[in-house]
This record gives sequence, structure tokens and C-alpha cells, in this order.
Amino acid sequence: MTATRVDTATLRRLPKAVLHDHLDGGLRPATVVELAAAVGHTLPTTDPDELAAWYFEAANSGDLVRYIATFEHTLAVMQTREGLLRTAEEYVLDLAADGVVYGEVRYAPELNTNGGLALAEVVETVQEGLAAGMAKAAAAGTPVRVVTLLCGMRMFDRVREAADLAVAFRDAGVVGFDIAGAEDGFPPADHLDAFEHLRRENVPFTIHAGEAHGLPSIHQALQVCGAQRIGHGVRITDDIVDGKLGRLAGWVRDRRITLEMCPTSNLQTGAATSIAEHPITALKDLGFRVTLNTDNRLVSGTTMTREMSLLVEEAGWTVEDLRTVTVNALKSAFIPFDERQALIQDVVLPGYAAAL
Repeated sequence: MTATRVDTATLRRLPKAVLHDHLDGGLRPATVVELAAAVGHTLPTTDPDELAAWYFEAANSGDLVRYIATFEHTLAVMQTREGLLRTAEEYVLDLAADGVVYGEVRYAPELNTNGGLALAEVVETVQEGLAAGMAKAAAAGTPVRVVTLLCGMRMFDRVREAADLAVAFRDAGVVGFDIAGAEDGFPPADHLDAFEHLRRENVPFTIHAGEAHGLPSIHQALQVCGAQRIGHGVRITDDIVDGKLGRLAGWVRDRRITLEMCPTSNLQTGAATSIAEHPITALKDLGFRVTLNTDNRLVSGTTMTREMSLLVEEAGWTVEDLRTVTVNALKSAFIPFDERQALIQDVVLPGYAAAL
């Protein structure tokens, strides 16, 4: 099937897997409005459609202050048990409606404690909401499995606490760890103690690297901290000249280190210039293990179907290409091997075969 023949309805039906998506960046606009009213938080507008447009405009403004402000509003409505339960449940239902069959959602519990919830209570509440969403999705005939990555904020001092939480909840839906926040100026090795602890406890982790900062960030995440995956990683192309891989790029490709790539988000942050020229296509063609992700669905005004559609329309991707990155994602998921294989063999490959 050629790229031009892949319509949106077909794309929406394709089974999808997302590894890099932030809970606080994916709320429904109407939910933000309703929860903000309940907690007395002032929004830029109380019209859901206008709020969605405000988010997208702010994220595309090139103004870092405006971009950060978008998360200020979503986090403001995620400080209570009720707010967390609702946003987590709706998160799952929105993935299911988009054809996602496996998702890893990430968030930083320390950012949800302003209303008095303890860190453990935040995690317990989010897991309860996710479970409710999965039950509803299954009952509706659109089953989706959603597991959790806990994040530490790299510019603050609670990363080790977040890592301890990931260890404590690893048998309760939490499957891994990440550090989030400003990349430039806050190297991952600042939190080496947390990563060493996770390795000792056999908890896998990914690290945001190679987006706002270049090759040293990726090198440190992999070789110093021991990350199993890289969040974004678009700057790995700095180590590729005329198709020839440098030592770091060769290491990443040859050892099948997963790159969690987020095209629309990368355009907003200036890490890429266009969908047509986004590194995901060249890296895919060079044999890197790339995956396709949404990052922040509300802030980027996107879905997995939209990300796929953009690559089909602007970068010439085919259904086979989309199948490749979906299988890549499941091969790289932080769940047990047999569970990954079952999703690939029983769900993803049959779903793509039906579309070809």
C-alpha cells in the first residue's frame, strides 16, 4: 500500500503503541475547564475549544514562558484525588479511542502534592484511575493496556524519592522511571545515585536526552547512567555525516537502543524543522530502533493517529513503516518479554495485516 492511499479512518484503526506520553500534557480541554472551576483556578478562557487553541498557540509561540504556563494550568487541576482519578481514567479512554493497544504514561508525582496528597497517595490514585479506564475500555470492546513510568524532575532535589517510589510500586502498575524537565544545564549524571539504585533493584529507566542538549546528553544518559531507552534523542543525527555513523550513533543503532521520538513536539521545541525533514525518517531508514510518540497530546494538539498521518502525508511513510515503529515500541516496552510478544503476535501484526 502506498502512502497516498492510507486514509485517516484506516490509520485510526491500526493498533498503536506509545512509550512517551506525559499525563499532565494530555488532559481533555473540557475537563481542565470543569476541574479548574471546582478548585477555583483561573484559566485563560473557560471555553474548551478556545482553551485547546490557546494551548496549541502557546506551545507554538517560541516563548518558553508561555509554553511552561500550559503545564501550570493542567497541574493546577491535578492536585486532588478527584482530579487525578478523572484525568487518569480519561487518559486511558482517549488512548483506546485512538486505537492504542499499549501505552506507557509518565508523570512526576512531586508535581501533584500541592493539595496535600503524599507522594504514595498520588501514585495509588493515578493507578486507580488508570485501572478504571482500562476496565471501561475493555467493556467497550477497545482494550488497552496502560502502565506507568514515574518521573523525577531533573532541576529539583527529589529525583531519588521518585526512584524509590518506582521501586516500591513496581508490582502495582509502575514499570519504569524517567527524569523530566529542563534538559540543558541539568545533566542526567547529577542524579546518578537514583539511577544506580534503580539498576540495583532491576527497575528499567529511560532518560530525556538529545533534544534541548546534544550528543553529550545522550552519551551521559547511556554510558554514565545506563539508560535502556532515550527520550527524544533527535540530536543523535549530529553524529551522522553523509550516512556514516560516528561511534555514539553506531552504539545506539547496533545495540538496539530505543529512541522515543515525538515529531510534533520536536517541531514546537525547535528540535526539528519540519515533519518532512524530521530525523525519525532518516534514522528509521538507517536501521535505528525508532518509535513514534505524542509526548503531550493537549499541548501539541495531537494524537497517535495524527502523528501517523503527518508522517504519511509529509514524509512518505507507508503502513509497513508504521508497523515497524509499532513493533519497535512493543519490543522496547518495559513489561515482560512474553507479554510484549503476545501483543505483537496476537494484536499488532494481525491488525496491520488486515490493513495491507
